[in-house]
Amino acid sequence: MKSSILLMSAIYFATTLVFAAQTPDAEYEAVAEEYIRGYFAARPLQATALGLHEYDGKITDYSRLALDAELSRLRRFDDRLKKFDPDKLSQRQSIDLRILQAAIKKELFQFQEVSIFERNPMVYARAADVNVYVKRNFAPLEDRVRSIVAIESQVPNIVIAAKTNLNEVLPRPYVELAIQIARGSADFLKKNLIAAIADLKDERVRAEFQDSNRKAAAALTDYATWLERDKLPKASPDFALGGEKFQRLLGETELVDLPPEKILEIGMRQLKAEQNSFAEAAKKIDAGKSPAEIFKQIQSEHPTPESLLPDIGKNLEQIRKYVVSHHLVTIPSDVRARVKETPQYRRAISFASMDTPGPFERRATEAYYYVTPTESEWPEKQKEEWLTAFNYYNADIVSIHEAYPGHYVQFLRLNASPATKVEKLFGSYAFIEGWAHYCEKMVIDEGYGSTPAPAPSSTPRPGASPGSTAAPKAKPSPKTSPTSVVDDKKRAAKYRMAQADEAMLRLCRLCVAIKMHTRNMTVDEGTKFFQENCYYEEKPARAEAMRGTFDPGYLNYTLGKLQILKLRDDYKTQEGENFSLQKFHNELLNHGMPPIRLLREIMLKDKAKWDQVL
Repeated sequence: MKSSILLMSAIYFATTLVFAAQTPDAEYEAVAEEYIRGYFAARPLQATALGLHEYDGKITDYSRLALDAELSRLRRFDDRLKKFDPDKLSQRQSIDLRILQAAIKKELFQFQEVSIFERNPMVYARAADVNVYVKRNFAPLEDRVRSIVAIESQVPNIVIAAKTNLNEVLPRPYVELAIQIARGSADFLKKNLIAAIADLKDERVRAEFQDSNRKAAAALTDYATWLERDKLPKASPDFALGGEKFQRLLGETELVDLPPEKILEIGMRQLKAEQNSFAEAAKKIDAGKSPAEIFKQIQSEHPTPESLLPDIGKNLEQIRKYVVSHHLVTIPSDVRARVKETPQYRRAISFASMDTPGPFERRATEAYYYVTPTESEWPEKQKEEWLTAFNYYNADIVSIHEAYPGHYVQFLRLNASPATKVEKLFGSYAFIEGWAHYCEKMVIDEGYGSTPAPAPSSTPRPGASPGSTAAPKAKPSPKTSPTSVVDDKKRAAKYRMAQADEAMLRLCRLCVAIKMHTRNMTVDEGTKFFQENCYYEEKPARAEAMRGTFDPGYLNYTLGKLQILKLRDDYKTQEGENFSLQKFHNELLNHGMPPIRLLREIMLKDKAKWDQVL
């Protein structure tokens, strides 16, 4: 009898375990984990960058067979995830599910609608980017160079795959850019990469590297020559997605269902408002000069080549203190990002950038705020032109975007949050860049750049943007000289011009992306749009227009910013007297990097507002 009871208990216990393992949450988690394993197996370079070093030395297989297999895998998981009912999952897993679905839709869109491996030769030109192996010391140099050797040995095969996979006729902007990238990559391998591993001691590994490096550089040079000879003469000006695909891109990957025409209408209206803000700020500085003249004057106020990094570092600390003292967001770590010169091998493509470790990196955990200096051999005129971009006002706006409270704080809060693996791996373009771009406006709205800075308050100042909490400017005390008050106003106006300048650029990206991909705007017309609306010179304006041909998602800087501002308005209405910017920002950054539509669902109690993203 006793043995029967024990047997029945064992059966009951086993049945309970099986049942528990088959709950919707557990079943979803198992499928998500299976997808992630396959995702990294197909994208090992990305896994290494995220800190998963079991993938070191591996590279994506671009053969037709492998690409077709990955497409089938994506379709299979897209179908499997459709079988889960979000309402039957916990709220956490319901959000997780939709983040993963959006990530898979993004990959499928690239495969099926963009036909990226058939139409975009840039994919192959940058496929063997080994920067991750030299920018972070996550393993001994010898081991990292062995990984580089393994990757470089596959470059000739990647070029063969490119020649096999690419369509006969390709979009002209893609071919032109791919030629530049391939030649630049070959040049990087022959010069900068060799310099980056100069400390390598193992002569056998060095010999292996020299051989693989030479062959990889030769293969990339051959690829550029082939594109120029075989593809450029018959290239087509056609690159546009078209209205239907563009709307699907936004709807499936960012969960924004507004028609592109409506977003364009909003963007043009916002662009006009920022241009007015730019002009009004210029009048406060000197009403007798044009905004362009005033801004040129502002650009002349910059560090020397020798003081560039020290000044950036000093001002970065001031910005951090302002964020903390004004309770704009809780910074969960005292570890600072290190201000360093951009490594030589990255200077051709980087002006200033934040380099944070991957969420799973356990060894090389330093974060670097890279600033690209002038080169000693440059003539004085070129040095002066370069430093105008680092004028004190724009440089602070860039630091706000990249570090405090932009991308670096975003990284710190992600690491400190209880985010799931899916939330740490798959991010919304609009949320990641939208947050950093939103911070530029928010910090200036909150009084940074004014002297003395206004004290924090929950009372919006007259005329402030919705949700702003900066206090009204205090009247000058009798001890304050009229001259210093005027100087303070001019200084604040210079910061407003710098902030508006960055906003106009991102708004031009939004407008050009939609016009290019839904209204047949040409590269030349896009270039002119940037010149006329954010006052860029021809060369950088053309570079921005060219980017729009292959990265229509660069509208997400502004789209994300506007969504965050709308969510802030709605959250402030909901919270009433309990609202604070710090509370709002902390909650916003506590859930990974999801599409902002999902953050509305998490943060707003009124379901009727969930879909009102703008």
